[in-house]
Amino acid sequence: MDATSPVGALLLCRTVPDAVRPVAHLLREPLLLAPAGQGWSVLVPEGEPWQGGRRARSGEGERAEPVDRVLGGWATALAVGSTWPVLALWWDGDRAGYTLASGFRRPVGYVWLADGTPAGEDEAMRTFAERLGLDPVLDVQSLEALTRPDPDTDARARLRGLLAVLTRTGLALPAGLGADPDEPPGAGAWDGAERVEWTGWRDAVKVDLGAVESSRLGPWVRGPRARALAGAQLAAGLPLALWGAARRSGGWAFAGVLLMAHGALGLAYDRVRGGEETD
Repeated sequence: MDATSPVGALLLCRTVPDAVRPVAHLLREPLLLAPAGQGWSVLVPEGEPWQGGRRARSGEGERAEPVDRVLGGWATALAVGSTWPVLALWWDGDRAGYTLASGFRRPVGYVWLADGTPAGEDEAMRTFAERLGLDPVLDVQSLEALTRPDPDTDARARLRGLLAVLTRTGLALPAGLGADPDEPPGAGAWDGAERVEWTGWRDAVKVDLGAVESSRLGPWVRGPRARALAGAQLAAGLPLALWGAARRSGGWAFAGVLLMAHGALGLAYDRVRGGEETD
């Protein structure tokens, strides 16, 4: 990819900003968080970690990690520690596409070349619709149209078409924000936007525990099911982190580390709060 090629990304979370904030802190990246319609939030990277912050090594030396790999890792990291799906939209000078992460399920994605040529599996769109609870007839028909050749539709038009389908679920991106390389995300401010920054593990844990305290997750916060979920997060995080490290993928390696952190935090919270209740 040419260094001058337009590169951008959005993370769409199907939940309110208050639920996204504690998890987004743990990405340890400067982000802008804002409401994006009914039951949606948007996260926009303020920097460009795929160009400068996260690098991988190849046989030719050090190179920047592609935007799709970084965003895929972030989406997975956000989703595995949550009960809501995360949709990463990304584009560069050669391609555009999405990655949908939902819990522990394998992420699903689709890619278009810059001229709009489909380069993904049709089944991905049906899985996408199912996991987001879209209409199995009308919405799937609209999504499948994005997988057919159309010489008059380029990659960014495909992403706009995808977003148009999601507006039926309540998605409404802030004014001036969209999947368009001509208008880089994060360049302006929007109503309700806030900056999410890494301030250290101590503050991150306080924020995460505060979110748990104010939530109404019932038996998932403490007890046998909470411990089982935390144990599953630890068990899944280790091989994911090792796999990402072996492939020299910073995004996936961090997803594994974050998953283990969520598991450890869950076990610690259950132990501390459970002990307080028995005193």
